[in-house]
Amino acid sequence: MKVAVLDITGKDTGRKVELSKEVFGIEPNDHAIYLDVKQHLANKRQGTHKAKERAEIVGSTRKIKKQKGTGTARAGSIKSGVFRGGGRMFGPRPRNYSFKLNKNLKRLARKSALSIQAKDNKIVVIEDFNFETPKTKNFINVLKAFELDTKKSLFVLDASNKNVYLSSRNLKGTKVISNSGLNTYGVLNANKVIISESSLEEIETNLSK
Repeated sequence: MKVAVLDITGKDTGRKVELSKEVFGIEPNDHAIYLDVKQHLANKRQGTHKAKERAEIVGSTRKIKKQKGTGTARAGSIKSGVFRGGGRMFGPRPRNYSFKLNKNLKRLARKSALSIQAKDNKIVVIEDFNFETPKTKNFINVLKAFELDTKKSLFVLDASNKNVYLSSRNLKGTKVISNSGLNTYGVLNANKVIISESSLEEIETNLSK
């Protein structure tokens, strides 16, 4: 599949690049996508939730009523979870939600995500660019040129584009990452995936292994 190379103003440079079929033209694997997205979201969870259980509640330890003869259920402590102010039964505890996936599966998931976006014509290739100084206004102009100022977008640029990253950092709905930060969730969550020429070569090299 050939796509035109655009400049940062959205104009055609007259050049075209070939998107690798091994990366942008495979049959998507839905289960691989599901697992990779699940891992991405799980890794973002803090897991700091905590509720006090019966042993952690401060309160009287006396038996609140006699064992028999009341006509109600027996109760031995006001700290029981069945009473207001008592401990939470089987409450949440701090835990780590992250889990591991093998490299081949994650590579397949990312190729599947890129193939889905390529099939829907949501992959845009632009020539390499950078800003002299970090300036949000410059990046907003780029978004407007591609009609992405009101849509979700993902820019995959060279790792040296620090000024571009800083210019986009406080804008909602858009994200600038390097090749190493490419993930399935980010690709599928964007209305357009903007890839620079140098990044395109690296992506194809890394995912074709």
